[in-house]
Amino acid sequence: MPPFIQDITSALTIAPLHEAFGKRQPEAAGALTHWRQSPDKNIRALRHSLSRTDDLDAAHNVVNHLSKDASDVIVLGVGGSSLGAQALTQLAYWGTPAYAPRTGYPRLHFLDNLNGPTFTKLLTQLDLRAARFHVVSKSGSTPEPILQMLAAIDALENAGGGKYLKHHFSGEVEPGDNPLRSILTAIGSPILDHDPNLGGRYTAYSTVGLVPAMLAGLDPMAIRNAGREAFETAASAADGAALCVAARDIGLSQHVMWAYADRLQRLTKWWRQLWAESLGKAGQGTTPLDALGPVDQHSQLQLYLDGPNDKFFTFVDAPAITGAKANAAWANKHGLQAYAGHDISEVVAAQMRATAQTLSAHARPVRRLSLTSQLDERGLGALMMHLILETLISARLWNVDPFGQPAVEEGKRLTRQYLDGGI
Repeated sequence: MPPFIQDITSALTIAPLHEAFGKRQPEAAGALTHWRQSPDKNIRALRHSLSRTDDLDAAHNVVNHLSKDASDVIVLGVGGSSLGAQALTQLAYWGTPAYAPRTGYPRLHFLDNLNGPTFTKLLTQLDLRAARFHVVSKSGSTPEPILQMLAAIDALENAGGGKYLKHHFSGEVEPGDNPLRSILTAIGSPILDHDPNLGGRYTAYSTVGLVPAMLAGLDPMAIRNAGREAFETAASAADGAALCVAARDIGLSQHVMWAYADRLQRLTKWWRQLWAESLGKAGQGTTPLDALGPVDQHSQLQLYLDGPNDKFFTFVDAPAITGAKANAAWANKHGLQAYAGHDISEVVAAQMRATAQTLSAHARPVRRLSLTSQLDERGLGALMMHLILETLISARLWNVDPFGQPAVEEGKRLTRQYLDGGI
């Protein structure tokens, strides 16, 4: 059985979208073939991250280094240096109210937003003797993780741990002369080499994503194997991309990725960056919006049903996990017969179906991406690659480069000038 199933039949009941999809479909199939064969250095780096095994010994060494006598590991990285890892580690319930480290593993933290009070508060709450920091920056000069690292060093030195710094840090950065590599080398901490041709938002299958996944107790090769299989065989990505681009062709300028499982929440945020930074160029792209069900039925559904009809919806779900049930006696006694004896997961599944059908009834196009087994490395690894392929195919249909983010660099340049007192 495939790890997930894509269902676009409901979306294609909307006649203009069906017509636009038919026009885009052959083009999308050709784009998928292009990317699978392309000699482009960026796509070669992505393919290499799916097939290699030579980097896992070094990754295991870093994991062992970070785990030794550790209670907490704090991953310092921003954007693609963090979001892919977050999506993967949610398999182990990280980022949900139910998160607790698996036996024998440290507690994970991802500090992907630079905020002084939050970072200071965390440092005061940790036992710094048992805290470890894994710093990820492709360029080695990304301000946010570098500043956090320097603040952590300051806190450790003030606590009397200056001579033990090498035990507290590791990092991943591209080869060459850069600040992060220089600091880690001076400290004596282990360093993983970030592929210079692999952009951050495509790094989930590299050690950028896999080291945190391993720290959460996940199987790195299961993730890689699923991604490689999807890259080689997932023809459904062409149809998915054709549908996403066709939606824009008929005036739907926003794309809502709506996950119906707590452990898929960070997947939608990872996808949001992937879609926005890869495609938002030269006037192209659509605005990605992330949502979590059923909670966002109570915060956004009114707009989606009765507001502007400018959105395309993707629902992502996984098979229900049975467990917590509504007590039948109490439900029946208080007029809640509809819930009596039902598992919470059954109710959520019913809510998702009802929401999707209601949107369709209001002429809002909906597709579903449904995992076919419980959330695990194979299902999530395949689904993430499907979404990467959709993005790459859409880029080709819109004639944009999916690997750069030139507009972002202007803000970085101005930030440096402000700090230098140049403006």
